[in-house]
Amino acid sequence: MLPFSRVTVIGLGLIGSSICRAVRAYMPTARVTGHDADPQVREIARRIDLCDDVTDTAGASVIDADLVILCVPVGAMGRVAAAIADDLPADAIVSDVGGAKASVLAALREALPDAVIVPGHPVAGTEFCGPESGFASLFKGRWCIITPDADTPAVAILRVRTFWEAFGANVEEMTPEHHDLVLAVTSHVPHLIAYTIVGTASDLEAVTQSEVIKYSAGGFRDFTRIAASDPTMWRDVFLNNREAVLEVMQRLTEDLNAMQKAIRYGDGDALFAAFARTRAIRRSIIEQGQDDAKPDFGRIHEDPGVVPPERPQTDEDTWLRKIVAAVIQLGGEAKYDELHSQLEKAGSRALTVNQKNYIRNLIRKYARTTAGRGARVAIFIVDGNTRRLRLASSINPDELL
Repeated sequence: MLPFSRVTVIGLGLIGSSICRAVRAYMPTARVTGHDADPQVREIARRIDLCDDVTDTAGASVIDADLVILCVPVGAMGRVAAAIADDLPADAIVSDVGGAKASVLAALREALPDAVIVPGHPVAGTEFCGPESGFASLFKGRWCIITPDADTPAVAILRVRTFWEAFGANVEEMTPEHHDLVLAVTSHVPHLIAYTIVGTASDLEAVTQSEVIKYSAGGFRDFTRIAASDPTMWRDVFLNNREAVLEVMQRLTEDLNAMQKAIRYGDGDALFAAFARTRAIRRSIIEQGQDDAKPDFGRIHEDPGVVPPERPQTDEDTWLRKIVAAVIQLGGEAKYDELHSQLEKAGSRALTVNQKNYIRNLIRKYARTTAGRGARVAIFIVDGNTRRLRLASSINPDELL
């Protein structure tokens, strides 16, 4: 039996759109309704058939819902909750996906004093945003932390737990305050470091921007990926989890001062001890399945002397190749030779997972940079269940068959 049959998702960005797709993939009999404050996002959601229904107001989206998930920046949680208060069914459960929990729970309690609230935080994501960026398997094998208070009914907690487990997520329960401290260490401050180091590199007068891009090593590239995350979302996370973030930043500052001292005075033993300890933490992360143990974080490295075995192409491979062909045609071969190179590497073989993800990201990047300039845009979306292809209406699908 499904934990919910009528799910409402408010906020149709990466996480919200992924939830919509996951509901359709893993709970096909459940109805999903979506809303976003941005009318352009609502129009895209309708065009790509993201939800069973997309409403123009937040209140209309929750009228018959039994689960409402707020997928908006944490600073907007209270305002959105207030907007649905009059239309929220008495038996509905309200949840969210915000990265800060104590402040969000307080805001939801103030706006919805009589509602059953089970806050949540799926610890998953990419640097992309918008309704086209989501995918149903985003939460598979990832953690989702739920942070109910002591008065939350046990059956409500169980239903929300079962909801996330249906997507393949690992569910953990903790207090909002402990969540905020843990995530300050594992997510919030690392994002702040990424934003800062990329900004520092950009501001160095003695190093040109082209040199930063040209000679960026793997570590810096990973920083740039993190620093490409949604600035509105992260601004709100820092402002709403300021106490835990500042506590961790103070400790980090002390540790950086110790490292600075060791480097200045040539204390190799102290440096080695610190690096050995952190290397062990990296191994633990891999052992728990939270990252890839492959060299260079699983990036593609082709060995010209090794020919991978032939594998039959899948339907998705075929769709990918047709979409790539369309994007190359629209954008010009010279500009999108990266797409060509990925197809040439694959030859007649099926595309690898990394190649598929790489091509998807390039296509999304193309769509974002050309949208609104009068250019036709090919949006790649494949439904995990039906493998249906969704394209922007300006492109005739028959051209790709």
